[in-house]
Amino acid sequence: MRCTECKKGDTKVIDSRDDEKTIRRRRECLTCGYRFTTYEKIELPAIRIEKRDGRIENYDCGKIKSGILRSLEKRPVDEIAICNLIDDIEHEIIMLGKKVVPSVEVGEIVSEKLRKIDDVAYLRFISVYKSFSSAKSFASEAKKLVSKNTRK
Repeated sequence: MRCTECKKGDTKVIDSRDDEKTIRRRRECLTCGYRFTTYEKIELPAIRIEKRDGRIENYDCGKIKSGILRSLEKRPVDEIAICNLIDDIEHEIIMLGKKVVPSVEVGEIVSEKLRKIDDVAYLRFISVYKSFSSAKSFASEAKKLVSKNTRK
């Protein structure tokens, strides 16, 4: 690992912490003494997504991210929460242990995670994901959401 300050390649790991998704390492440059942090992310296995029409395509985190960003537009959710949400979704997809994951399962994972963060974003996402064809479908889903929230 190269030092971010002097660009030399002699660094040592001072501290290492890991969770299920990433490994955080505190490093120190042996040349200049500068300390910095690196994060290692587990490389995704080759996952493919089976679309509703039967097509199969490579998993693309960018598609999930853009859908989430659209549904969270102008909502009070910070960048860190969004990054954590995307990481959680990716982790859950990996933990399914499948090489080919139906897009319906991915949609369910995303909608469930979004529901926990923001009700409006959840409704926005599922209105596209479930292809609501009328205001009635939207209202029905909103009523379900309200009744779940009042039972808590």
